[in-house]
Amino acid sequence: MSLSVADVLALPGLQDLHLRAGQAALGNPVRWPYVAENADIADWVMGGELVFVTGINHPRDEANLLLLVRQAVERATAGLVILTGAEYIQAIPARVIAEAERLGLPLLEQPYGLKMVVVTQAIGTALVQQQMLGSSRQHVLAQLLEGDYQSLDVLLQRATSLDLPLSVPRQVALLRLQNSEQLFDGEAADNGERLLRDNRQCLQQSLGQCLQTLGDALPLISQGEHWIALLPCTGSQDEQRNRRLLSELLGNLDERLQPQRAVLGLSTGGHPPQRFALALGQARQALVAAQAFPERLGLCSFNELGVIELLAAIRDRSLLERFVERTLGPLIGDDSRHEPVLMPTLEAWFFENANLALAAQRLGVHRNTLSYRVQRIEALTGCSFDDPHDRLNISIALLIRRLSSHSLPRSTP
Repeated sequence: MSLSVADVLALPGLQDLHLRAGQAALGNPVRWPYVAENADIADWVMGGELVFVTGINHPRDEANLLLLVRQAVERATAGLVILTGAEYIQAIPARVIAEAERLGLPLLEQPYGLKMVVVTQAIGTALVQQQMLGSSRQHVLAQLLEGDYQSLDVLLQRATSLDLPLSVPRQVALLRLQNSEQLFDGEAADNGERLLRDNRQCLQQSLGQCLQTLGDALPLISQGEHWIALLPCTGSQDEQRNRRLLSELLGNLDERLQPQRAVLGLSTGGHPPQRFALALGQARQALVAAQAFPERLGLCSFNELGVIELLAAIRDRSLLERFVERTLGPLIGDDSRHEPVLMPTLEAWFFENANLALAAQRLGVHRNTLSYRVQRIEALTGCSFDDPHDRLNISIALLIRRLSSHSLPRSTP
């Protein structure tokens, strides 16, 4: 569990710090304090800093403060603290406060009478304490999510001592940041690591803010390119609320993370701690579907999986591979030897619910061309699109093939 801007405001001895804007983002995690010495901060912060602006080493007029506010948001800092007094920055301009509020950036005012050494020592001490506490909390939650414990009662006692609210039923959200490799292609390659770091920080910060609005928040579990959130969820209404909020979150992140993309899988709701591992398995299956089907707009719930749930329960993956080969093998082989048009035609035909005109429009070809391809598909596979059993086999084979490219998970016992 990280130290938030709200926690900083509540630290003993820092009561003279005052919030001037950005109340909605007070949950932003603070990684460490940073005193800005230069005209701008874009090249000097990595995300998560609480940035202090003194005006001692550089004049801070309204234009410069507006620049710092915008850069603080772009660089995903936790917030901005402006020191005010008679000698340097007399007051925070109204436009700066309004801009911070518009952009959702916590903006704090610190009088010069409150010494920086007092502030940084208080924050540094709190950060060490929170990191130790957060590490213990994360360890307990990771054990529950992995089902890796000998005694549930002992683990729950430890959770109580760490003030983890586990009496509230939960829903697991598994989020993945994909397309990282695109950050290292072409002209942007030199900045790839910085962009990846910024996107991770932006995603984690935005997800943390979303969780704060739900109440009873538990720490995020970070695993490489994945984040696990345990959402409070006691019934179907909470499931609908969680899905709506997370869908809005993905929509807001879509443009900010380009060319990367966040995708998310949701378990069912109402899980007590002893079923967290089961819920994580459900979220993993839903995440695979979210990645395999872009039309789902990056989010899928376990209760939306349908036949995918059955496919994930098949432990012998060779059965699925043989089914795909028997059903689609001739088409895949033909596409590998010639221009690959048959499999895209098949996908378009099913996507448009057997409407030849719409499928042709989707592929940008004449309807007669599409009709010829359909006849060739039937000839190669020995299937008839007029036969409902054949259509079912082909649609399931297509489903397996798409899912397999995103590592169809095994079901959780």
